[in-house]
Amino acid sequence: MSVSYILGGFATFAKLRSSQDDDWVDRMNHVYTVALLALFAVFVSGGQFFGNPIECWCPAHFTPSMVAFTKSICWVNGTYFIPMQEGIPSEHELREREQLPYYQWVPVMLLFMAFLFKFPAVIWRLLSTNSGISLEKIINIVTEQQMSSPEKREEITKHIAQYIDRWLEVNRQYHWNCFVRMRQRLSKCCCILFQKRAGTYLTGLYILVKLLYVANVISQFFLLDAFLGGWYSMYGFETLASLSAEHQWEESRRFPKVTLCDFDIRQLNNVQRQTVQCVLPYNLFNEKIFIFLWFWFLLVATVTFYNLLVWLWLALMQNNRGRFVKKHLKEVDALHGEVDKKLAKRFADQYLRDDGIFVLRLIVKNSSEILFSDVMRLLWLIYKNKHNNIQDESMLLTRMKK
Repeated sequence: MSVSYILGGFATFAKLRSSQDDDWVDRMNHVYTVALLALFAVFVSGGQFFGNPIECWCPAHFTPSMVAFTKSICWVNGTYFIPMQEGIPSEHELREREQLPYYQWVPVMLLFMAFLFKFPAVIWRLLSTNSGISLEKIINIVTEQQMSSPEKREEITKHIAQYIDRWLEVNRQYHWNCFVRMRQRLSKCCCILFQKRAGTYLTGLYILVKLLYVANVISQFFLLDAFLGGWYSMYGFETLASLSAEHQWEESRRFPKVTLCDFDIRQLNNVQRQTVQCVLPYNLFNEKIFIFLWFWFLLVATVTFYNLLVWLWLALMQNNRGRFVKKHLKEVDALHGEVDKKLAKRFADQYLRDDGIFVLRLIVKNSSEILFSDVMRLLWLIYKNKHNNIQDESMLLTRMKK
């Protein structure tokens, strides 16, 4: 397997699909949530376009064409809800306040929400390739070879280690001045100032994408608040209260099944207002869908926010790099004595840096420990050989000067 095979396929449609170059929390957002929203949108839109989304009780003198007209105009213009125990207000403005204009647009809103959940993943796919390394290719290759023979697995991990080594070397800073040193120090303090040469591009970009996931899932509550009339943010608590011992499951004012509809019929210069009672059968499903989404979004928001804090802690605490490397090198029995332990810290801080550690963390999260350990061991051997060669050259230059 050549390095060109690993590098190939940057500009493909695969960037926009689900892949293994992130963690399960990201996939909870841009795969599972998107699939749920798309499924709900298809279900609701199928009922609207191929079923009877509205049925109206019309006066006996209405002909079939008049009944069809009534159903169409009530569906298009919207209905309003007045509880049975309350009288219908005579003022038209009071009826408009109870208007339910949203139910025709539920499928469109669900698809728009699905796009918002997918958007951070699209940003990650498109911008992560600018780092010069194909995370998706590396992780897919590692995952596919888990059941290969030991000889083939050793060859593949060798190519991957060489590829990562070349990527790390290419993205080093070779020019030094006061501005470069200042950027390097800022990048060490805050990986959000991501730069390829500073070794913080992928890490900073990933943290930024995590922030987008958190902002998106929180904004969904405000978006649905605006869409449904300003009450959705507390909907889950209201539902729990209605299920308690003191309350019964009553007719929902949020998603009523029986509503009223007003429309005008013009006959020459005579305009007659008609008021009919309609049934919205799909509001039964809309109610359950949006109850489920409230609790699902709450779960996703909690998990995503916690996951963001974990990644921030891993990225900002520089000691975590050394701990991560030493832990896995000890597992493969690659550390021998205090010299190797000190060298392992330099291996983490100066050779791998934030982006190298980030790539290794994604590999270990999406593959087996055995394959990851092989990649880590080979990178360690490559670094030790380079370090020994530098020391030999330094000793040779010292002898020549003498």
